Amino acid sequence: MVAPAKINYAEKGYALLEVASVGGESTVISAYASTPLKLLTPRARGASVWAFTSSFGGGLVAGDRTRLELHLARNTRSFLGTQSATKVYRNTGQGASSHATSAMLAEGSLLVFAPDPVQPFAHSSYGQRQEFRLAAGSGLALVDWFSSGRLACGERWAFTRLESRNEIFLKGERIFLDAISLNPAGMPPAASHTTGRFNCFALLLLAGEPLKNAAADLLAEVAALPVQRAAPLICSASPIRQGAVLRVAGETTEAVGRELHRRLKFASDILGDDPWARKW
Repeated sequence: MVAPAKINYAEKGYALLEVASVGGESTVISAYASTPLKLLTPRARGASVWAFTSSFGGGLVAGDRTRLELHLARNTRSFLGTQSATKVYRNTGQGASSHATSAMLAEGSLLVFAPDPVQPFAHSSYGQRQEFRLAAGSGLALVDWFSSGRLACGERWAFTRLESRNEIFLKGERIFLDAISLNPAGMPPAASHTTGRFNCFALLLLAGEPLKNAAADLLAEVAALPVQRAAPLICSASPIRQGAVLRVAGETTEAVGRELHRRLKFASDILGDDPWARKW
């Protein structure tokens, strides 16, 4: 048993989840969140720990800044998701919203980090930065995706700013860096040469020794896909050190979600169950 991490009680919008191996099972030993962030742990012990983040009000309002810390001890398994899409409400002139994730994975641990998509409302401004540090023998499955907004309300790429940055470190060395910045003032996202007909974009990253076979299978499967003109869903994949990256673009969020679920089916065996069975 390791000592619980120090909790920053003074920070608003801060959450901490720490998982250790107790009696041979992955177990939550620290779980804390302060408003507006919420942290739910419906499966706090077992073959894997399941946790979900949410927020009071169902989304991020002007000026909200949230931060999540994850600590996985040796030989633990964890799934981290969200209750629903991360809604970013309009915040004209009242400060941008932001989120940061910092995850530490000890030797032999595995994290499936798969939140629902970010859904930016019209006139919203949002930025997120996520950093994952993997020790030798640990593994990470990371999903990061976003939609064009509230299509049913006539909002399509109508936000003010949307940024996302993901960094992956393995044994202290950075093996992956991905940054996206969409700013309608500089380059309209809805233009044919930017997002075109697509309304949802996703990244799925598999990294680390425990996911070596899954990454190899992903690369082989995507390489064998036929090229279809004007397809409603397109995928591309590329290798990284000890892993692979899948990128998906779809005309609908639902289609992208189904594709991600299909590509993550292998994780059900690792986690002991399918955390998306009631969603996708």
